[in-house]
Amino acid sequence: MKKDLTMSAIDRQNILNNKVALDNIQEYIGVSGMYFNGEYRFTKAQVCDFYGIDISTLDRYLSSNEEELKHNGYINLKGKTLKEFKEEFGWMLNEGSKAPQLGVFNFRAFLNLGMLLTESEKAKALRSVMLDIVIDTLNQKVGGSTKYINQRDEDFLVAIMREPVYRKEFTSALNLYLEMGNYKYAAYTDAIYEAIFHENSKEYIQILQLEEKENPRDTMYSEVLKLIASFEIGIADEMKKEFEKKGRKLTPKELDVLIKNFSNNRFWIPQLEDVRTKMACRDYGLRNIIHERLKPYINSLNREEYNRFLGEKSKNLIDRVVEDEQLLDIFKRLKDR
Repeated sequence: MKKDLTMSAIDRQNILNNKVALDNIQEYIGVSGMYFNGEYRFTKAQVCDFYGIDISTLDRYLSSNEEELKHNGYINLKGKTLKEFKEEFGWMLNEGSKAPQLGVFNFRAFLNLGMLLTESEKAKALRSVMLDIVIDTLNQKVGGSTKYINQRDEDFLVAIMREPVYRKEFTSALNLYLEMGNYKYAAYTDAIYEAIFHENSKEYIQILQLEEKENPRDTMYSEVLKLIASFEIGIADEMKKEFEKKGRKLTPKELDVLIKNFSNNRFWIPQLEDVRTKMACRDYGLRNIIHERLKPYINSLNREEYNRFLGEKSKNLIDRVVEDEQLLDIFKRLKDR
């Protein structure tokens, strides 16, 4: 999927929130700036010199993209902070030494400007490099494929270990309370998927390009697994109530109505919105995948999300399991089912 950073604020922010990729980009570019208050800073003159633009062009971009650039670290130093900055770096400054304020970029804002500039050939080349580095960073972290990047989350193991228990409750309810052949297990798994994230299992498999032997749930984020489990045991309980009330098994049409009413309960609205947003944003930002029916939910991932899947605490599932003998025993039992 080709991305145009000059046009997409989401794509820009996804890079700027990815600290691991930012560190690699900074190392590749080899710029450091002036270290002040915990960050490297760049003056307007330094930024203009790097990108080969004049100050009027820079000011125009600052004016038209002020909110975004300030969000990513462009600030005006004033008062005591400006005085401290000048005391340390005044000898390097070529601009407005007596001005009451001084605009400076941190590294994120410095890159942010490069993502926006269309007049600079250097910025254009840098955008291409940034996209390549982001892909390389992901590949290095996940061993070449992002298909199972969900498993790097420390919450995934707990969710996937509990999943078979809740799944069995649901399949048992279908067996006991629904008048339908064996196709019902696949059909009503799809019905739950549709209710939660607007895709059936076949569509999900195609989007993630899963092989026949791969289990879709092994690729799902912990929050998605938990919500599926909540739906499955909740619908199982509702089916039992209806069975006892009617004194007979439900028809497929009756179960369809039950699932619709269940999923339309106001209790589920914030949880469904949250899961759809996480799935859409994470798959776009981490897997470079778009779920067409979840497009309205796509936004940039924040820094905490990137750290969750790429940071120091994130690990491959097998590495996490091997480090804990108790988890390893549980994991083996699950795999043997």
